[in-house]
Amino acid sequence: MSAHCHDHGCSAPPPADGRYRNVLWVALIVNAAMFLVEIIGGIGAQSTSLLADAIDFFGDAVNYGVSLFVLSQAMVWRSRTALAKGITMGLYGIVVLVATAYNISQGVKPEAVTMGAIGLLALAANLSVAVLLYRFRQGDANMRSVWLCTRNDAIGNVAIVIAALGVFGTGTGWPDFIVAAIMGTLGITAAISVIRQSRAELVAAP
Repeated sequence: MSAHCHDHGCSAPPPADGRYRNVLWVALIVNAAMFLVEIIGGIGAQSTSLLADAIDFFGDAVNYGVSLFVLSQAMVWRSRTALAKGITMGLYGIVVLVATAYNISQGVKPEAVTMGAIGLLALAANLSVAVLLYRFRQGDANMRSVWLCTRNDAIGNVAIVIAALGVFGTGTGWPDFIVAAIMGTLGITAAISVIRQSRAELVAAP
């Protein structure tokens, strides 16, 4: 909220940055495409971490679409959207942790080569989006949630590549399980951060 809105707030929506809108469109397309790649590859490779990342790509694509919709809306609506996105991020983290526990109980072993190759492709996709979003990382809760999603995705992709090497070297699925658990935890911690900021913005809103 700008300085002159500190006491009474603004009813008019903030001006949408054309560069940010363009970046969101690119991010939406990249994430939707990578969702399809990872869901197919994750099922084929029986990789928990790839399937977790595929779900994350889908969620991010939806988030980018929602962010585009609210970009020109009043701050209160942008904060409410960020709150909903934060809750979704938290639920994603919980689902990943539950799925990981299930696969551990079943003794699933992923196919390392496919897992590593798709992990590298996903990393390249997320790094390209992260570079585009970097300048907007200190915006409102909605912008921050977009940046955190992309940052966490890139970290997760690096971990997936390392896990693929671990699966190849050890002959077990444990590296994949560990990475999936880390990704789930990252989702939950990022959700807490976004929820806190969006709630603070809603309290400050008129």
